[in-house]
Amino acid sequence: MSRHRRITVKDTLVVGLFLSAAAACNQSQEGVQAMSSPAVVVDHVVIDHEVRLIDGTPKKLSDYRGKALLIVNTASECGFTSQYADLQKLYLEYKDRGFEVLGFPSNDFGSQEPGTCSAIQDFVHEKFAVTFPMFDKVHAKGPEIAPLYEALTQQTSPEILGAVKWNFTKFLVNAQGQVVDRFAPITSPTSTQVKRAIEAVLP
Repeated sequence: MSRHRRITVKDTLVVGLFLSAAAACNQSQEGVQAMSSPAVVVDHVVIDHEVRLIDGTPKKLSDYRGKALLIVNTASECGFTSQYADLQKLYLEYKDRGFEVLGFPSNDFGSQEPGTCSAIQDFVHEKFAVTFPMFDKVHAKGPEIAPLYEALTQQTSPEILGAVKWNFTKFLVNAQGQVVDRFAPITSPTSTQVKRAIEAVLP
């Protein structure tokens, strides 16, 4: 009897260890599956927002539903300010195919956009003949970050997440309102990389 009792205890311990190991293995597999599954892109993080045009007029980004968008935080006194010219070229090349460039001035980076909205509007028109939509100044980072930029940097896929670090960071949005790509300030708007990405999401 005592021998049978010792075997039962041992068996119980073995079964318990086996079940624990199986549970741990299952959790590990679930973790691997979660890590290897495709990144989830949050729907409509852009077109659900309301902003203001540079003249103060309220503007619903849902008005751009069905178009591909390139959202850019701009500055008038930056080393990348000349990208306004390339953004305008890009806009003219693709605007008839359902594409918009949206410029959002920001003074968050090196205080390189200190002017008023009126001064910014005059500058981009006179210096670069900009005709794509320009918007009211925003905070693209920090405690006062605009809801739009909070969505762009905190509510997108892992490949796109992260704070804006400098002027002329570019976010590409598809016709469904999903943020699908991001380009560094140093990347030219008219580069092959950017143009191929835009052409892939044109409606």
